[in-house]
Amino acid sequence: MAEIGTQTPPSPSEDQIDRLLQQMADSYGSQVRSPIMHRPSEQGLAYEDITFPALDGVPLEGWYIPAPGSSKLIIVNHPRGFSRSGMPSHLEPWKSVWGASGNGWEINFIPDCEILHDAGYNVLTYDLRNHGHSAAANGGIVSSGLFEYRDVLGSLRYARGRTDTAKMTIGLFSRCLGANSTIIAMAKDPAAFDEVRCMLACQPLGPKFIAERLLQLAGVPTDRITDLERAMILRTSIGFVERDINQWSKDVRIPAFVYQVRDDLLTRPIDVQRTFDNMPVAEKKLHWIDGTTARWDGYAYFQREPTEMLDWLARYMG
Repeated sequence: MAEIGTQTPPSPSEDQIDRLLQQMADSYGSQVRSPIMHRPSEQGLAYEDITFPALDGVPLEGWYIPAPGSSKLIIVNHPRGFSRSGMPSHLEPWKSVWGASGNGWEINFIPDCEILHDAGYNVLTYDLRNHGHSAAANGGIVSSGLFEYRDVLGSLRYARGRTDTAKMTIGLFSRCLGANSTIIAMAKDPAAFDEVRCMLACQPLGPKFIAERLLQLAGVPTDRITDLERAMILRTSIGFVERDINQWSKDVRIPAFVYQVRDDLLTRPIDVQRTFDNMPVAEKKLHWIDGTTARWDGYAYFQREPTEMLDWLARYMG
C-alpha cells in the first residue's frame, strides 16, 4: 500500500482534468448508492426492518437488532457512499473510484453489529438520505452533514418514540459522513443529546482534504482545487468552507472516542487532529491506527480490534 502514495501518476490532459473535476463535483450532486449486500441474519442475528422519518420528514430505512434483556442502545451511522451494510468496493463502479487509494476491497459492517449485540447492546442502524434504501432528498445532494444531520436527529427521535427503546441508554457509533452529521446535529439541537451518553467517531473528514488527495492520486495539480470547488458550488450550492467539520466540532458535548488511520492516503492527520482538538469536552480520546495507508482499514478496525472501544462504551453506557 505504501507504494501507492509514492508513485507519480501520469499527467492527464486539460480535457481529462476538466472531465475529472466535473465528475467529482457531480458525485456530490448525485451519490452512487451502495447496495444492501449483507444482512444481520448472515451472522445469526434476529432483526426487524424499520422505517422512520428524518427531522424534515425524509423516509429512512434501517434495521433494529434487539439484544433481549438489555437496556442499552447503539445507533450506527455509516460513511459517505456506503449503506448500512457496507460497500462492495471490490466491484465496479466502486473499485474504480477507490482502488487507486488502496481501498478496492469490500467493507461489510454486519460483523460490527454482531460484536455490539454480543457485548449486550441493542443496535439501530440505517441508511442516510440518498444512500442505500432511504429516500432521495435535497435533489440527491450529499452535503457532508449539512442535510444529513436531520437523519441523525430523526434516529434519536425514533428511538425515544418506540415503546421498547424509549427508556434505553443511548450511545452513538458514527463513521465519516455519519460522524460529520452527528457532530453538526449536536450543534443544531444540543438538547437532543442531553441523554446520549457517548460517541464513537470513526474518521470524521474535511471534504477539502479528501478532494485534494484524490486530485493528487489522479495526477492533477492541487491548485485546481479552486476549479473543483467552483464546479461543486455550481452543482450543489455548497463549497468547502460550508462543509468544513471543524467549525462544528466545537459543539460536541458528549464523551467522544475518535479514531483514524494516521497515514490515510485520502486525508491528512491534521484534519482529524483539528476536529478532535476543537471538541470542548474533557472526556475524549484520539486513537491513531498505524501500519496502513488504507482508509478502509479504519472502517474495518472495530471488527478487528474492538476491545478498547467496547471498554469506552462500557465506561459511559453503564
